[in-house]
Amino acid sequence: MRPYLDLLRREKDFRRTYLAQLIALGGDWFAIIPLLVLLPQLTGTGIWGAAVLAADTLVFALIGPYAGTVVDRLDRRRVIVVANTVAGIAALLLVLVRSEATAWIALVAIGIVAAAKAFSQPAGAAAIPNLVDPDDLATASVLNGASWGTMLAVGAALGGLVAGTLGTTVCFVVDAVLLLAAAALTASTTRPFSDPSAPVRERRPVRHDVGEAVGYARREHRVLALITCKAGPAFGNGALSLFPLYGAAAFGLGELGIGLMYSARGVGALIGPLVTRRRATDPARLYSVLAGSMAVFGVGYLLIGITGWFWLVLLLLAVAHAGGGANWILSTYGLQRTVPDDLRGRVFSADYTLATLIIAGSQVVFGLLSDHVEAAVLLSASGGIVLLYAGLWFLATRRLRSPATVGG
Repeated sequence: MRPYLDLLRREKDFRRTYLAQLIALGGDWFAIIPLLVLLPQLTGTGIWGAAVLAADTLVFALIGPYAGTVVDRLDRRRVIVVANTVAGIAALLLVLVRSEATAWIALVAIGIVAAAKAFSQPAGAAAIPNLVDPDDLATASVLNGASWGTMLAVGAALGGLVAGTLGTTVCFVVDAVLLLAAAALTASTTRPFSDPSAPVRERRPVRHDVGEAVGYARREHRVLALITCKAGPAFGNGALSLFPLYGAAAFGLGELGIGLMYSARGVGALIGPLVTRRRATDPARLYSVLAGSMAVFGVGYLLIGITGWFWLVLLLLAVAHAGGGANWILSTYGLQRTVPDDLRGRVFSADYTLATLIIAGSQVVFGLLSDHVEAAVLLSASGGIVLLYAGLWFLATRRLRSPATVGG
């Protein structure tokens, strides 16, 4: 942990943006976990929980292309501050979700929060190379990315605990306060979030900006491979909406137990990138590590659906999402290292858009199937899908692992 702690001590602005991200991500899980438990109780079906997760990802994906042009054109610090402020205000709408008749408010609130994240997340990822020195980029990228797993592990457990003891309304208010605090912390930074020497981009239609980024990705095979590798775990992430149904059916779990399942996911997402960082920062190994991380995710979920022990389920969730976390964060680092600053926001938006579209589709499919197929069977199926994708991606990227390509 020494390199990470040293970086946080030396780089004040990176430390503040890192803490702001921790706070914002922690707030997310104070809302999502209570909602995933509350909505089935109010409506008597798992479809609403899947719909909330799908709204979170689908809105993000639909706004992503436009958000990328904004991130590359405007001050990224201001984009993040405004986005977190809007998300904090929208989170307060969740206190109105009190019956089946008001369940639709959850979709509206989560949709607004997702729209805000469509701006803040690519802005944050694109800004990191400007907040640290080049030699610190790998450490900063892994640390920043691991914050998602850190706060999932903490926020999911606390969200389940607070929801079970103090109620969902308290969780939703805490979420709003944390998002507003993240906006204030980001506003206190001073270092530029974009390259000051980059030329000012002229205003053009969004389709031209998106076309420029897509054309760049198609020409650069390494970038195309890094963008498409997140799709593997994304196909399996629709199973996340099944946790409340699976936990209740298989083990009789309540809010705390479901929170522990999501928390185990966060522990894995935190550990995975830290363990694989040294090997993955070697260009000759990055693509092999990414393929292996997808396979780990797939095997983990394949086994979750056939085990009958809750504590083994938690262990398998941690292992599976160690692979998923390594896949997401290390592919992000690869893009940060490869893509120039003036294209970085749009490329990251395309990266997140593709992944979130697949996640949204997966969540809808698994949500609809959950009324007809056992959750355990669907969990194993999600693992099989990811394993198949991992094998195909590994074969498709074999040229990128050759010595000539790496050296070039």
